[in-house]
Amino acid sequence: MILPQVGLGVYYKTWGFMSSMIIGLALEVLGYASRVQIHDNPFGSNPFLLYLITLTIAPVFIAAAIYLCLTRIIVLYGQSVSRVAPRTIAIAFMVSDFLSLLLQAVGGAIADTAITKSTSQIGIDIMIAGLVLQAISLAAFLSFVADFAWRCHRGVVNQDPDSQRTRGRMLFKASMAGLLLATVVILIRSIFRAAELWGGFAGNLWNNETDFLVLDGAMIALASVCLAALHPGAAFGGQWNAANWSFRAKKTVAEVKAEKSASTSSSSSLRLWRKKGGSGS
Repeated sequence: MILPQVGLGVYYKTWGFMSSMIIGLALEVLGYASRVQIHDNPFGSNPFLLYLITLTIAPVFIAAAIYLCLTRIIVLYGQSVSRVAPRTIAIAFMVSDFLSLLLQAVGGAIADTAITKSTSQIGIDIMIAGLVLQAISLAAFLSFVADFAWRCHRGVVNQDPDSQRTRGRMLFKASMAGLLLATVVILIRSIFRAAELWGGFAGNLWNNETDFLVLDGAMIALASVCLAALHPGAAFGGQWNAANWSFRAKKTVAEVKAEKSASTSSSSSLRLWRKKGGSGS
């Protein structure tokens, strides 16, 4: 799925979405390659560490790509409909993703390099905390999506002709369904991964290959297919860049008035100075 994401990302210029997906999918590939090495050499420390960390943190980047799509969707429907601005949503979920990523990576490193069982358990607990945080973020995301959909249904959305045309396309509607499905399956995977680690490396879930392939591998594969086959760049039909937003906060009315007042005062002073002949006294 990496090559389709590169091709579609370059074609539709969805740079942020493409970058997040490529990193997430590359980590998935690296993780499964390490898992194969573990099968051939169960006592290899480096392959196990790579497998443990990469497959644990990879979905964080895929989730980040989904969060980015939501911010564009809000702009397309109208920022006035949303309870929260796209900038605030992006910052909130990015911070959550970063903390989740950090906890999972640090916990995985501690668990794999621990000498004592108690230290290893500390690492596992840190990883579980990261996975739980990721699951909470995804659940909060789904709750916000449900609220936003309800407000769009009840309120007045953006009446721009191009935006209306994009929202009415079947591909756009299918892509929204794909984003929702991808979010749900990643949430399922995060819950499974937390339960798996809760039981420890000697637990039944950790050593059950079928459960892992279905509730981890298959979930991520399904999310990846949804995000490639129903690519947001194609779904937005040229409106992806038009639905852009800025990390810079909007100025308040008071700030705008103050700037206008300062500009007017400066212009008046300049005109007065010119009338006096530009003398400096």
